[in-house]
Amino acid sequence: MLLRTQSLSLFIFNQSTTETRALKTQTFQIKPTKQDSKFDIFDDPTMSSSSKTARKLQVASPVPADIDIANSVEPLHISEIAKELNLSPDHYDLYGKYKAKVLLSVIDELKGSGDGYYVVVGGITPTPLGEGKSTTTVGLCQALGAFQDKKVVTCLRQPSQGPTFGIKGGAAGGGYSQVIPMDEFNLHMTGDIHAITAANNLLAAAIDTRIFHEATQSDKALLNRLCPPNKEGKRSFNDIMFRRLKKLGISKTTPEELTPEEVKQFARLDIDPDSITWRRVMDINDRFLRKISIGQGPDEKGMVRETGFDISVASEIMAVLALTTSLADMRERLGKMVIGNSRAGDPVTADDLGVGGALTVLMKDAINPTLMQTLEGTPVLVHAGPFANIAHGNSSIVADKIALKLVGPGGFVVTEAGFGADIGTEKFMNIKCRYSGLTPQCAVIVATIRALKMHGGGPDVVAGKPLNKAYVTEDVALVEAGCVNLAKHISNTKAYGVNVVVAVNKFSTDSEAELNAVRNAALAAGAYDAVICTHHAHGGKGAVDLGIAVQKACENVTQPLKFLYPLEFSIKEKIEAIAKSYGASGVEYSEQAEKQIEMYSKQGFSGLPICMAKTQYSFSHNASEKGAPTGFVLPIRDVRASIGAGFIYPLVGTMSTMPGLPTRPCFYDIDLDTATGRVIGLS
Repeated sequence: MLLRTQSLSLFIFNQSTTETRALKTQTFQIKPTKQDSKFDIFDDPTMSSSSKTARKLQVASPVPADIDIANSVEPLHISEIAKELNLSPDHYDLYGKYKAKVLLSVIDELKGSGDGYYVVVGGITPTPLGEGKSTTTVGLCQALGAFQDKKVVTCLRQPSQGPTFGIKGGAAGGGYSQVIPMDEFNLHMTGDIHAITAANNLLAAAIDTRIFHEATQSDKALLNRLCPPNKEGKRSFNDIMFRRLKKLGISKTTPEELTPEEVKQFARLDIDPDSITWRRVMDINDRFLRKISIGQGPDEKGMVRETGFDISVASEIMAVLALTTSLADMRERLGKMVIGNSRAGDPVTADDLGVGGALTVLMKDAINPTLMQTLEGTPVLVHAGPFANIAHGNSSIVADKIALKLVGPGGFVVTEAGFGADIGTEKFMNIKCRYSGLTPQCAVIVATIRALKMHGGGPDVVAGKPLNKAYVTEDVALVEAGCVNLAKHISNTKAYGVNVVVAVNKFSTDSEAELNAVRNAALAAGAYDAVICTHHAHGGKGAVDLGIAVQKACENVTQPLKFLYPLEFSIKEKIEAIAKSYGASGVEYSEQAEKQIEMYSKQGFSGLPICMAKTQYSFSHNASEKGAPTGFVLPIRDVRASIGAGFIYPLVGTMSTMPGLPTRPCFYDIDLDTATGRVIGLS
């Protein structure tokens, strides 16, 4: 049974001796000493955490590489982090010393207890370099937990290995605001993405195999093979087959009762190969798999078709994992995934193929969030990692629900939404919160002087190239001009009924005048507060002001959660409501988009929420349009659906779902120190 108890002693983990010692309850702060170059403790009233696991690390200037910082800290055994959350060993499964899967039974055990405050971290429209949402999310939680004595859990997405080995690097945060062990976080972790890859590709194999067998067998032969006789010579339907029979409106209970027409309906899916939207996946960037031909072997009897690979995190199964609310709910969502249509235009699902149950078996462990820790010993739940364009770009509902119960009233759960607030926060509110039933109290918008200068008319920012001098010299007018982007994000986010706090990630080249200009612009636009943050350089200490502002914002929220559109709207009405929030004057639909909208409406899917797939680099469809453009017409090129996950996704322009590798990928720097077993060069 889970019990919330006030801790009566403080345990400090000493890296130099790797021992745990109990001390009388009092206020402590970690302080570097000559004997212990990492940390020690001393009485200090500025840190009031009674946490057993909270710790403060010595910081260096300039800030070392992320992997060097991560490797300088010996993580606590994950059981210590679990104990801080009042989790017993019965509530989690260990995955080594530093990771554990938290079981969904925790939600049921704490069903009657209250939730903590719920905070989402989004950002302004970013540069290609990113503005530090993950780092801010971690830094804020380190401040709340290690410095402000609050129960706190960070909820993050699991990163794909594609960017880790490609151009972007990892996603554990950065500097002194990271999740550790950083290498385990960014690589295999607990195998969730591998489970998704296996499940996705099992379904892909089932699709092509079914087409193959239907092309070479009669209706009766198909039925006989689908329902083989038992030892007594009797044929029967298994459980998943009854799902298809119910869908077809057939009430017969044995194969022998079916009429010839019913045999054909049941046994022959008659999948239209041109309608198949399901592709194979792998968790590596490989541009040469974007378009492939399958069925070239002699045994496939000429059953050749073109398809391709996506990166694993683009799989609908990842989105299902992120939006599911229970094991039973995940089973239903996986079974309802539509892979294409029959030649008659009817949707064909994973359950029609008989594979929904098997997919659930492959995913049964992946549904449990992974418990990890930050550099300063605060708990983290890592779970799911859906794309933020063709999917909703947020970590899982079940992780948030578990975390909110564990921190309890007065505690904080902080989660991150992918890309700018026009994409990630909008989908968090209109998709994730609809399905979860959870209500956030505060939304953080992360901004940088660099990005605001870009939106004010500064030169292009290109990943891998040095910044133009405009970004490293003071130009208050350029910053003020770019604040129109920040103001638009603030007004959009406030419309959901939450209090908005702006977090300005400070760089060494930012001037006080520039920072003050941003703060003034944010408050003028309606932000509850605007705070300058240095958590990258100083860890939780650099985000204490942000933590105080977020706490006040949560405590003083006065409005209920408001969605941007009702689900009863038509598909077009919902698309147009989102487009209007971007600043568009209208929406233009291609012939293909019109056709798809009509088809999904006829198939009964028009009541789903909308997940817009557009560039993250502008409010508009044109990535070069910076600031807050207005009056543009948003073009919808195509409309697709993730029925199992539960949303329709219009395509605004072309979306790549399989990244490529650059000339010099990150893997050049990654290696293993064979003497210590430590990963080096991971960014």
